[in-house]
Amino acid sequence: MRERDIENYLRDQVKKIKGRAYKFESPGNAGVPDRLVILPGGRVYFIELKAPGKKSRPLQVTQQRKIASLGCTVLEIDSFERVDEFIAKVSEPK
Repeated sequence: MRERDIENYLRDQVKKIKGRAYKFESPGNAGVPDRLVILPGGRVYFIELKAPGKKSRPLQVTQQRKIASLGCTVLEIDSFERVDEFIAKVSEPK
C-alpha cells in the first residue's frame, strides 16, 4: 500500500463526515504535514500521511512539534485502519 492510497482514503472518509481534507503546502516551509483536516464545529487537525511502517523524517518531526506547540493537533497516519480510528474518534458525540 502506498502513502497516496492512504491519503486518498483519508480525504474520502473526511468528506463523508462533512469535513474537508485540504492538501497542505507551505512554500518555504519544508516538512509541513500533508493534509489540513477541518471538521464541522471548527475542529482542525494537521495530518502527516505515511506508507505502512514508515516514520516522519527529522525535518517533519520538527515542523510537527512547532505546530503542536501552538496548541494544534498533529497526527501521523500510516494505514486505512488508523484513518478509520481517526474518523471514529472525531465522529464521537461530545
